[in-house]
Amino acid sequence: MADATETRKTPRAKAFDLRRQPGFAAAAWACIIFLYAPIVVLIVFSFNDNRSVVRWTEFSLRWYTEAFANEGIQKATWMSLKVAFVATALATTFATMAALATTRVARFRGQGIVFAIINQPLMIPEIVTAVATLSFFSLIKQATGWQGVGFLMLAHTVFCIPFAFLPIRARLQDMTITLEQAAADLYATPWAAFRRVTLPLMAPGILAGATLAFVVSLDDVIITLMIAGPGETTLPIYILGQIRRGITPEINAVSTLLLGLSLLLVSLTFLLGRKRSRA
Repeated sequence: MADATETRKTPRAKAFDLRRQPGFAAAAWACIIFLYAPIVVLIVFSFNDNRSVVRWTEFSLRWYTEAFANEGIQKATWMSLKVAFVATALATTFATMAALATTRVARFRGQGIVFAIINQPLMIPEIVTAVATLSFFSLIKQATGWQGVGFLMLAHTVFCIPFAFLPIRARLQDMTITLEQAAADLYATPWAAFRRVTLPLMAPGILAGATLAFVVSLDDVIITLMIAGPGETTLPIYILGQIRRGITPEINAVSTLLLGLSLLLVSLTFLLGRKRSRA
């Protein structure tokens, strides 16, 4: 009896707590400061009336007004949105089909290779993908004489597929198949079961994947810089070109707007992910 009492009084071993280790708090705060301080400076000086990006004078919306009136920014923004919308629609469609083909079938030999092929843009350095795509498209252009923004849209579609695929596949994996089987037992055709049962249930994953693909396409620089032809300047490429001439508050304003749009879309993806986890 005494042994049992002594056993109960023996303190349990404490779990390893990284937060209590010496220097952890300082390192964490340093990471946060160096990560977010430049963004805060960018946003603050986008509202600076002075043309200087290092000396504050007074609050003003001058540079936002000039950015909205800038014809070059307007054209670059329209090109970015056009490419992003087309790439998102195509990438989400292909990603949905790939997710269905890899989750609603029995496990097959070579399934891991299929996943690796679909996620290839995530594993290969983007500069390598950009150079390879440029070489491949150059051969097509030389052989066919085709030109145009379609090549840029196709390149964006390809590297956006895995970003759309991951949340869609995750949603399908979390979904029980019993409802689809019940629909089949009630004599629903495969198309009717997909349209009335599967598609509504996987809608949060599709929306999350489409949102993520749109953000990735909208913010891309490396592949766009390699593939874009004359008159196909997107907003990130326009900003990069302006920075080479010197940073101005107008570029800060455009970057702040682009940051706000990206944060809005990423927040939407997060909210859709929470909805998926609760479903």
